[in-house]
Amino acid sequence: MNYIVIVAGGKGQRMGSELPKQFLLIGGKPILMHTIERFYEYDKTLNIILVLPEEQQDLWRELCNKYAFTIEHQIVNGGSTRFESSLNGLSHIPESNDGLVGIHDGVRPFVSVDTIKRCYDEAQRTCAAIPVMPITESLRIVEENGSSRSVERANYRSVQTPQVFNIAMAKVAFAQPYQESFTDDATVMEQFGCKISLVEGNRENIKITTPLDLKLAEILIKGKKQKIDEPEWTYSNKT
Repeated sequence: MNYIVIVAGGKGQRMGSELPKQFLLIGGKPILMHTIERFYEYDKTLNIILVLPEEQQDLWRELCNKYAFTIEHQIVNGGSTRFESSLNGLSHIPESNDGLVGIHDGVRPFVSVDTIKRCYDEAQRTCAAIPVMPITESLRIVEENGSSRSVERANYRSVQTPQVFNIAMAKVAFAQPYQESFTDDATVMEQFGCKISLVEGNRENIKITTPLDLKLAEILIKGKKQKIDEPEWTYSNKT
């Protein structure tokens, strides 16, 4: 049995909004609903665990009623750090489960079904898989003395989510004490000694954290809707 833990603990401060960023609207409904729908589209039997700060849960339930959002999911209290929130989500998966668990940012609503499938398929083979994309801009590393030097961007990848792991291994890895070096869930697994496999992500799988991201999200959602609404072109040689 497979799971997805969707972590949504943002407060919207960088957005300049009092409304938590996962509840902001794109395409006429909250970002978080789009995110959950992507995983439901991938696999309708996937067990969905939503990690939310306790003080945001009543608002989420109100939004679900308002937008008639009926995809089944379990709500779990968020923690004070990403590590703790992921741990809380994992703790609600039965110990006897030998399947896979993905951990995903709640404000990445444009992850493709193909990306999700690649992550779960690879994790089934190797126990741990994350989606990545090539770096397209030049990179420089800043030394301790303040000087900088260029680095070969071909050696680097930007990391996305979902990050998918064997459940039993993830539970053991997250039993470690928290370290500041844990920048994402894969670093927790890596510290435990797990080898991380890389799969292709998708360029649209952005994390919506700033007003500019929100504007880009509106463009993406409009483009997606337009693509769906466009009639399929067919050739006819009738005269």
